[in-house]
Amino acid sequence: MHWPVRQPSTETKTGTDFYQTVAACKWKQRDSLAVAEILSGNYPSYLRKFVRIHTSITDSSGKTIFAYFYVAPDYLSVGTDDDWARIPLTPMAAQQIADSFHCFLPTRKMVNTIYEQAVVKLVPVPMYAFRDSSVTMWQHHLIIEGQRKGRKGLIAGIKKDLVISGKLIHDAKPEHEAIYGWHKPDGNPIQPLYTGHINWWVDYSHGIRLVYRTIWVNGKPMDYMQVMKNSTLQKLLCDEEWCDFLRY
Repeated sequence: MHWPVRQPSTETKTGTDFYQTVAACKWKQRDSLAVAEILSGNYPSYLRKFVRIHTSITDSSGKTIFAYFYVAPDYLSVGTDDDWARIPLTPMAAQQIADSFHCFLPTRKMVNTIYEQAVVKLVPVPMYAFRDSSVTMWQHHLIIEGQRKGRKGLIAGIKKDLVISGKLIHDAKPEHEAIYGWHKPDGNPIQPLYTGHINWWVDYSHGIRLVYRTIWVNGKPMDYMQVMKNSTLQKLLCDEEWCDFLRY
């Protein structure tokens, strides 16, 4: 994984410090500060321990194609191992970090598959006031941690995912974002695939799940763009009519 490592000589902001700093910030400043912190290596080290996710399809000849990919065990966060916090971001900031870490953002199908294979599944906790404020984002993180109670492993059901989706092209919404997920215990998502938000809209419920770019298809490593551009193999990762939007 191509993750920067925190330098011991630098002053480190904890998750608490970060949210105190951005408490009154709008999205652009919060994005900028979060990207700077994460690209300097200021994130909890457990995020580097990606988890293998398995998937398969049956092609037109009846042959089964097996694949696996690796995902971060939790949503993108800022801070130290002892004091960290999940941070919602715009797709522009998320893509910058994903590129730097040799990663990409998931599709709707991948979000569903990740939920199915998660070992820690929590009940969604919607919040209704000041949805786009940093304070609400911080409060939501604390609520999730109260639910998690220290359990470790691949976690899901706590956020809507920022996803890549062909709808952004085919609905003619080039400056919008796609969100999906926040699964309930019955496996159904609160948020259907939605492209109605402008790309600078971020609220407490959004999460950034990083996926390593290399996909192993029948044991062969392939870049996710190769997979998504193949009309058969793309179905391993994408269940939409169009799978041609690959990055923000």
